[in-house]
Amino acid sequence: VAVFNANGQVFIARRLMEGDSEESARRGAPWQMPQGGIDKGEAPAEAALRELYEETSMRTVQLLVEAPDWIFYDLPDEALGVALKGKYRGQRQRWFAFRFTGEDSEINVTSPGGGKHPAEFDQWRWEELERLPGLVVPFKKQAYLEVVEAFRGVPARIRGR
Repeated sequence: VAVFNANGQVFIARRLMEGDSEESARRGAPWQMPQGGIDKGEAPAEAALRELYEETSMRTVQLLVEAPDWIFYDLPDEALGVALKGKYRGQRQRWFAFRFTGEDSEINVTSPGGGKHPAEFDQWRWEELERLPGLVVPFKKQAYLEVVEAFRGVPARIRGR
């Protein structure tokens, strides 16, 4: 899920690693946009909104555009059998761009959903879309390049240019 603010910047959050946020920072925890699985019988756009809320507490968003194609990434060999619950070699993702229309105070990554959902991130920020591929784990870089390309026109559209 790519969530854009009124300035055309996109939401990113730092993955919570084992230990506390100091440990995450020390180990160079990666940044990413919210993502998650699609439940059986759930439409991809519904899953995007559900996952967004479960990871960030955001609800006040408006759908802007859906990426035209599925985007894929494979796990590196050392993560096989460990990441993605050890069940998968990678992911096939459907990406959506939303505009955030709420206040930043709505966003809560450390106790999402009022504490109803486990935290996956320890901090967040707004960032320029083009910078994202350089902030994620290397095996997701190509996928993020594709996301940037799919949503390249969104920031200017939001800013009215």
